[in-house]
Formats: sequence, C-alpha cells, structure tokens
Amino acid sequence: MPSTDTGSPFVNAKPTGTDRRIPAVLTDFDDTAAAQNVAELLLQEFGHPTWTEVRERFRAGELSLKDYQEAAFLRMQADKDAMQSYVRTHANFRPHFAELSAFCQDNSIPMCIISQGLDFYIQALLGGYGQSEMPVYAVVTEFDGQGRVAGYRYDFAYPDAPHLGNSKALIVRRFQEQGHHVFFMGDGRSDFEAGEVADTVFAHRQMAAMCDEAGIEFAPFTDFGPVLEAIREYTNAL
Repeated sequence: MPSTDTGSPFVNAKPTGTDRRIPAVLTDFDDTAAAQNVAELLLQEFGHPTWTEVRERFRAGELSLKDYQEAAFLRMQADKDAMQSYVRTHANFRPHFAELSAFCQDNSIPMCIISQGLDFYIQALLGGYGQSEMPVYAVVTEFDGQGRVAGYRYDFAYPDAPHLGNSKALIVRRFQEQGHHVFFMGDGRSDFEAGEVADTVFAHRQMAAMCDEAGIEFAPFTDFGPVLEAIREYTNAL
C-alpha cells in the first residue's frame, strides 16, 4: 500500500541492520521518465494509418509485443534521423530528472532507463538533455542503409519467451545480484513484475493500481522530486 508518512516519501528505504547496499535507480521510460508516451508520439506522426488497429489487437492480447512492434514500427514513414529530431522537439522528461541524474553521478550511484520500448527514441531524448551517457536497457532497434527500421533484438528477454520483449524484473535482479538496493519507477503492466522484486517502488497509473491490489508497498509517482529526496535520505544513512 502507498506510504502515508508526511515526511520522507519512503522512510522505510533507509538502510538498516546488515543491509548497507549502494542504491541503484532504474526507471521506465514512456509515460514515466518521459512525460509522454514517446512511441505513440512517433506513431501518430509517422506511423502507417493502420497502426491504431494494430495497437488495439495488441491490447486485446491478439498480438505479442514483438508482433506489435514489428507491425507498427517496420512500416514507419520516416528514417531514424527524422524520428530522433521529432522526439527532441516534442518530448520532455518529467521535472527533476536532470537533478536526480546529477546527484547519482556525483555519488557514483547507477541510474539507467529500463524499457520495453525502442532504444533509438530513448537515446534521442537523453541526448537532447545532455544525458547521452546514461545506460539504456531497451529493445535494440536495427536500421537499414536508408535509416529505416529493419528489425529488433531483445538482449534481456524473458527466459523461454523472447517474444514478450525485455524482462524488467530480470534487469532489476541483476542489479540486486551486484549488491544494489534498487529504486524503481514505473507506470504500466510491464513494470509490475519489476515492482514485485524491486526494493523501493514509485508507481503511478496502471502499475500503482496493480501494486495496490497486490499489497505491494509503493510511493506515488508524479515527478522525480520525491525520488531524489528518497535517494538523498538513503545515501546519507549509509
């Protein structure tokens, strides 16, 4: 259930006892780190007219994520440069993203994007904000010689089910195995599995409802200000 404390948004994130793990900040991208669903921004501008029908089939469970991405993005009517330029012009990060990134860099805290979206548009927005060095765990997009989308690669696929895309829980566990206390931010169904295993969770939209129903403790997410506050508090207590 959500924290009701009136001070820190997540006081139970403080290291206690023998748990002295260095924090790591992992955030979803579309509708979380980015204020918009950037994938849909691109599809609305450059997608084939049938992309909304494909999206509805995906939401209805008729298509896997892989099938949806191939059907929608392989028919994009623009090249990589045009799409990345559009992202930099029309999308933005939520408030305090840059401040959180700077704090993490100054304190040697890993911060990265983990997404089932496509790496090229995530990298475009990061570059526009001077954050090109931030690691991105997302679907790897392959382009042909004309800069058109030619295919995809899932480097962090679900075991035995790569058609489901990248597993966010798998990435969270890898950071935990490396000795990190994972702070995770997300909004959607694909984020819930990460929320189930992350140490500290910030959630909104569908993910918040799913965490609430499952009894998973989380702090409400609207921007990165409370996340920065929680990371500062946790780091000061180490």
